[in-house]
Amino acid sequence: MAHSTASAPAAGPAAVRPRGPLDARVRVPGSRSITNRALVCAALAEGESELRGAGPGDDTEVMRAGLRALGAGIEEDGDRWRVHGVAGRFAAPQAPLDVRLSGTTARFLTAAASLAAGPVVVDGAPRMRERPIRDLVDALARLGAPAEIEGRDGCPPVRVAGGGLPGGEAWIDARRSSQYVSGILLAAPYAQRDVALRFEEGVLVSRPFVELTVDVMGAFGAHAELSETGARVEAGRPYGARVYAVEPDAQSAVYAFAAAAIAGGRVVVEGIPGGSRQTDMRLLEVLARMGCRIERDPRRVSVTGPPEGLAGVDADLNDVPDAALALAVVAAFAREPSRLRNIANLRIKETDRLAALETELRRLGAGAEAGPDFLRVEPGWLRGTRIATYDDHRMAMAFALAGLRVPGVEIEDPGCVAKTWPDYFAWLERL
Repeated sequence: MAHSTASAPAAGPAAVRPRGPLDARVRVPGSRSITNRALVCAALAEGESELRGAGPGDDTEVMRAGLRALGAGIEEDGDRWRVHGVAGRFAAPQAPLDVRLSGTTARFLTAAASLAAGPVVVDGAPRMRERPIRDLVDALARLGAPAEIEGRDGCPPVRVAGGGLPGGEAWIDARRSSQYVSGILLAAPYAQRDVALRFEEGVLVSRPFVELTVDVMGAFGAHAELSETGARVEAGRPYGARVYAVEPDAQSAVYAFAAAAIAGGRVVVEGIPGGSRQTDMRLLEVLARMGCRIERDPRRVSVTGPPEGLAGVDADLNDVPDAALALAVVAAFAREPSRLRNIANLRIKETDRLAALETELRRLGAGAEAGPDFLRVEPGWLRGTRIATYDDHRMAMAFALAGLRVPGVEIEDPGCVAKTWPDYFAWLERL
């Protein structure tokens, strides 16, 4: 298996060696998206849950730290974590919760903090203080859970009053982030009344991530429904402790799929069901349109790069914005230009990813134009260069793939991949 437990270097650039067509079977870590949702459910449940196959990385590390500060007990044994729940009653920690760069943790814990016995402050790294949270705070206030933004321009730190979530009906602006909706839904089983959210203009960006939230909540015994224009959660139907198996991470598998498209040959990702509902599996449909052969069965997915070269593509990536970074690098190797669109929320991620993609693709030798909500990629004569990563794990992972074909690609600050996949460069080296 092409899998390693070695860590990425913490300092200095990482060089990626070109290689011929691939023939690899790989495993990827457990899904961080699923793990963080399951952690919140297990922490709120009464009794002891066990998460099997839990995903490593900074995102889940800071979530565990935050939930411990709120009173949950979490014990780790490799990728099996035991979570002792608080039965819906979080404590009020003395110190602020430091979510570092984890947007998921910031949004989920801000909503969950409404269930704390007293005030909770949620803060993070300097970049987190530039990521908006106003839409979530406004929706919580409409549900009777006041919170005060202490940062500038509607960004953290945020102080949540605690004391409970009254519930009821509320509008929420979900046009910039689905995490606002997921955060409220995860806390809502412990509201005093049913929670009904209505989406401003009927728009919910990255809807499949909320579908994933609803699935995980249901697995822990809550009842949530998602419609075209809103969502509803039944109050008084709390989470129950359980053993929960976390699927391998489709967001990580994206890089294996993209590697096959770029380097050619075949890569098989073991452990992911072909019918998985994880959002990033939708990238497979785009790669198929570019000429890749996709094979799925109940225990694995394989991607084979087209021997005649990749076709350009026009793709709406609203449902899979994080996968847009890897796809942008794939598009640089296509025969024709590509247009990746409906991805405006990339501008409020760990960095302004649209601007960063435009800059680094041009540095690599491709043509690139970033608009308000799109990226156009023009294939060019690609060359080795040092890629800036902007302290953004997905920039590092995506552009490392270019080194599979282009000699001389170096990645600055490779250690930033620890946010979601500490072993990434060791894994890539053994691909």
